Amino acid sequence: MDRRTHSPTVRLRRLGRLLRRAREESNRSQTEAAKLVGWSLPKLGRLEAAETRRIKPDDLAALAELYSVGADTLAMWQELAAQAKERGWWAKYRKSGIFTDDLPDFESEASAIRTYEPQVIPGLLQTPEYAEQILREGQAQDDGAIAARVDARIRRQDILHRHQPPEYWAIIDESALRRGMAGFPEVMVDQIKHLLRMATRSGVTIQVLPYTAGAHAASSGSIVIMDYAEAVDPSIVYVESYAASLMMEEPAEINRVSSVFSHVSASALSGAESAEFLRAILTEAESGSDV
Repeated sequence: MDRRTHSPTVRLRRLGRLLRRAREESNRSQTEAAKLVGWSLPKLGRLEAAETRRIKPDDLAALAELYSVGADTLAMWQELAAQAKERGWWAKYRKSGIFTDDLPDFESEASAIRTYEPQVIPGLLQTPEYAEQILREGQAQDDGAIAARVDARIRRQDILHRHQPPEYWAIIDESALRRGMAGFPEVMVDQIKHLLRMATRSGVTIQVLPYTAGAHAASSGSIVIMDYAEAVDPSIVYVESYAASLMMEEPAEINRVSSVFSHVSASALSGAESAEFLRAILTEAESGSDV
């Protein structure tokens, strides 16, 4: 994978899981393995839990010898450790407080992303003008802060335009479309046209969840589900609410949220029906109808 697009955090998680797998395949407990290489138990625990990026090549070599793995495996471990120390493009935005979670880090290496948004257009589909409008209607910020946040949000969208982009599936609640059209119609017209363009792209699915769908499974807020091509990398669920954002990766959590997404998708309009729905909103706006 291109070094400019891989995720240091995903690589660190992968290394930790591979180290744990190698230990278990050697039939050693964490306590026994730590003792045999002369480490404290917490040191090995932090490596396997991906809680440290300070990984020495000699430490990996010691584990490779203990677990009787070959030179190719050791080389892969060392490459992952080196990649885990690099900085993604999002690091400067995190330092300035624009990104307060790991969502861009996990998005950057996902092979598939599924998202449901009840209130706004998903960030990966927003136009710069729409992103600016949403930010201006949120917390009070000066022009410089808003411009930096818009830049960061649009930069995230690079993953949909690169070579071998992730499969992207977005379900957008009708309320996000209607609220925008009522509040800033000119910006929203361009935003909907952008959604229609994106919907024609290979690997992109956009569905609208209409009011007529009634009550649905995702009433608690927005969700993002990220899957990865490497079997050793577990899926990640990102759940956001007004109070907080949360990353989840336990299998039971992934299954529960995936089931919610499937039910919402079944209630939503199909891709073709959603495109017609978006065109109808544009027609209403152009004719001056009350939307």
